Amino acid sequence: MLILFSFLLFMGIFAGVGIASMWVKTDTTDDYLVAGRGMHPALAALSAVSTWNSGYMFIGFIGFIFLQGYSAIWIALVSTIGQLVAWIWLYKYIQKEGNERNLRSLSSLVSSKSGAPEAKIAAVLSVFFLAIYAAAQLTAGGVALNSMLEWPEATGIMIGFVLVVAYCYAGGIRASIWTDAAQSCVMIIGSTILCLVALSKVGGLSGLHNELATIDSAMVNIYPSGLKFGATLWIAAFFLGGLGVAGQPQVVSRVMTLKDDKDRKQAMVWFFVWQTPFIALMFLIGLACRAIFDGTLAPEDAEEGLPLLAQSLNPILGGVILASIFAATMSTADSQVLACTAAITDDIKPEWNQDHGKTKGVTLVIAAFATGISLVGQLFPGFGDSVFALVVFAVYGLGGIFVPLILIRMMGYEPDSRHTISMMVAALLGVLIWTLLGFGEYVFPSVPGMGAAFAVHFAYCWKREESGSNPFGRYKMPTRQISVMGAAFLLTFVVAIEGSYLVSAPDGANNANRIGDYEVTGNLTYYEIASDNEYILDGEDTTIELNIGGPEEDGEFSMLNVVGVRATLTYADDEQAPAGCSSADDSVSGHLMYSDLQVTEEVISGQMFQLLWSNLSVLDTTVSNMSKSDIINMLENPDYLGFGDHSLQISVDVNKGDCIDPFRETSDDGEDVSYLWELITLDYSITMV
Repeated sequence: MLILFSFLLFMGIFAGVGIASMWVKTDTTDDYLVAGRGMHPALAALSAVSTWNSGYMFIGFIGFIFLQGYSAIWIALVSTIGQLVAWIWLYKYIQKEGNERNLRSLSSLVSSKSGAPEAKIAAVLSVFFLAIYAAAQLTAGGVALNSMLEWPEATGIMIGFVLVVAYCYAGGIRASIWTDAAQSCVMIIGSTILCLVALSKVGGLSGLHNELATIDSAMVNIYPSGLKFGATLWIAAFFLGGLGVAGQPQVVSRVMTLKDDKDRKQAMVWFFVWQTPFIALMFLIGLACRAIFDGTLAPEDAEEGLPLLAQSLNPILGGVILASIFAATMSTADSQVLACTAAITDDIKPEWNQDHGKTKGVTLVIAAFATGISLVGQLFPGFGDSVFALVVFAVYGLGGIFVPLILIRMMGYEPDSRHTISMMVAALLGVLIWTLLGFGEYVFPSVPGMGAAFAVHFAYCWKREESGSNPFGRYKMPTRQISVMGAAFLLTFVVAIEGSYLVSAPDGANNANRIGDYEVTGNLTYYEIASDNEYILDGEDTTIELNIGGPEEDGEFSMLNVVGVRATLTYADDEQAPAGCSSADDSVSGHLMYSDLQVTEEVISGQMFQLLWSNLSVLDTTVSNMSKSDIINMLENPDYLGFGDHSLQISVDVNKGDCIDPFRETSDDGEDVSYLWELITLDYSITMV
């Protein structure tokens, strides 16, 4: 009850702050989309903190820390450096261009003239991705209400739709910024209290460290294990991710509300003064969640750590956290809807850019579309996962589309339509292919996305006559000496990082002992090792023996994971029963033996029987609360490797049937049995869920 009261109280405050903006707004499209370019730097900065972090900081970042431990510090530090670079240079260019050309959408920046083909394509992509992004925000709000208040998710989604439309119609982007600022203030206070309470529960910083080390030594290592492409690219991806914030229309719109460069500099200071301690608090809270909920919170539920922690420690804090999460997702959805509106009215249909009525109508349509996507997701299990996968693709895709183009235009390079569109397509394909290949686990897709865009840019400058030959615009090409020095510095940096990683990173054994949920998939393959036929007399048996060579004998199967053997016996009961006699099936049995393992089975013709020494019950399932090494021991039994002596014994017992005449009987003295003897091997993969 306290959680509900606290939630409703703070949600009322946040909503009231946003709706109050209607008293200072003016009914113009400029005021609606960029707050008349007169927003106070502190408000714009706090709103940028809230909008960019949104549910990611409260949910995703906490889940990432829960799983990664100390190594998550890289995303906090390096992405912050990337954001600092964006604020110093990219936002300066964006704010200057926005003021001089009266731009209100990020997609307008990819071209020098309004309505250009590249601007329209960028706008269409922005609208598509941001509408899905907004739908995901509405869904996240519904999930938050469901997890803590047990309200139906659809109820939360509809509440979100009403709030989004109310924010937009009450004050446009000003309402969103005011709400964000209020939410940021409450959240920083609530997070501080929550962090202090959580640390006291685990025995302070030293107690937290000791608890994490006990859970898994890899949790207290600054590097994760198993980075397929090394640590340098892994770290570089976080920097590009921070830089990629300049490619998110809903964040850039905050910069466009600033009056001049002086306001941008003030906003930058406010941004980092606010975000830096907030990240530090979230980092500590994420670690505390792992220490407190280890063994009770499954890895796939790691993102629930913050709400559960707040709820378990203090119900009032739980309500504050829930209200902050819900308000953040709603105001972010509002920002995305407004960014879609700006892209449509300024780039897709520029003739609407001063029609305030049509602009608001576009907002309503986009909000309804996003809500529809979110509600449809409630009807189809798994649809929500597809939406969030598209959100991840959208974040990296939009960063890959806009940041390289902003950088080269900032340097004075003016690409034509084909050049610009080719860079955008390359960025999207880079992110898409990298994601489909499953490499995002090792390096975030920001690297291939932006890398592909820049590769196309340099290739066009080198080979295409219509593109300018100097890829650096008004800056001179670096001399050979500078190029060599730069390469030497880069190589030194890479060697230092990779050397540090090799020395300090946890080994695979530690990672393999991590308890969690794992998806196990695999394929069985059957290799013939013997086949023939034998005539076996009644009451007798025949034994076939084989030796399977192991690695020391360089055997044919020595490099395979042998998990068992199987045999197939085929025969025909072809005796002829004389008149007055009935025929009966003979009994044929097979006996497989390996080491001290054996199995005997009576079979009908064509039936297979097998002897397994590995536990294959986990194949094609998701297993919980196990370590990777435990699963490997099930699939690769260390006591039975499959090499050495094997035997197959086949026995026959004839059944002559019954005859009316006691002096007559069927002529049946045995069976001609064909056998196929096969080795069973397993290829498998184990993926942490």
